[in-house]
Amino acid sequence: MKIAIHGRKFNVDSVPNIQQVFDELKQHKIEIQLSESFKRILLQSGIRIDSKVVYTNSNEIFDANFAFSLGGDGTFLETLSHVGKREIPVLGFNFGRLGFLAAVSPDKIERTIYQLVNGQYSIDERTMISATSETELFEEGTNFALNEIAISKTDTSSMIVIHAYINGEFLNTYWADGLMVATATGSTGYSLSCGGPLVMPHSANFIITPICPHNLFVRPMIVSDDSVISFKVESRSNNFLVSMDSRAKIIGDDEEATITVRKEDFKAKMVKMEGDDFLNTLRGKLKWGIDARN
Repeated sequence: MKIAIHGRKFNVDSVPNIQQVFDELKQHKIEIQLSESFKRILLQSGIRIDSKVVYTNSNEIFDANFAFSLGGDGTFLETLSHVGKREIPVLGFNFGRLGFLAAVSPDKIERTIYQLVNGQYSIDERTMISATSETELFEEGTNFALNEIAISKTDTSSMIVIHAYINGEFLNTYWADGLMVATATGSTGYSLSCGGPLVMPHSANFIITPICPHNLFVRPMIVSDDSVISFKVESRSNNFLVSMDSRAKIIGDDEEATITVRKEDFKAKMVKMEGDDFLNTLRGKLKWGIDARN
């Protein structure tokens, strides 16, 4: 078995747990490959690793059976951007905070790796979203996201104006701090914090969610994920920010570019361990039931 591993800078309290991950992999004689950036972090922390095999981009990832994400949800999304269209199944170990995507808690490391080695898991496929534009957005091959694509202002004062279209038909002009298109998976992320609805992860929907709209009656809207959604942006500051999960870039609006959003051709594959359940995760992460009246 081969596993590619990526992570970000972590708290010193997580060192014993991360060391446990590598010790368990060594015990099961699993071949590993590290992202170059994460290997530097591991060496600085004093964690013992055996592998000298690293990758600097997605093309250099070896023929991995799985990819491990060691961190929080942001690390998981970054790992997914490394995997891209190769659709290597990703398993997230949660050394961050919320952990909707990075679901394996530190106390389940040994059990999870044992289950993985013994085939006690399933693969959960999730719809992803892509963006295209006449203006270059991100590095070629990385214009996709699992959670959302967001367009937002870059300064602290003036709003931006976004003209939105669905399948070529005019939807609305949004005066707001921004606008996003979230996937069903992304409904528990940025969209939720902006008042968007919770959506079951395998629903065939996108959510168009305004960010701090000027008009009180502009609300999130759920559309089919077969929709092609396009935006034209106006900004007093002559630029705006486009973000896709863990990546962001400032775009000049003088280029009069149209950003088109649609369902990605490939999917995100997430490793689901026995006993994992979205509704249980939802109740736990959102603290439902803590109130005694529930």
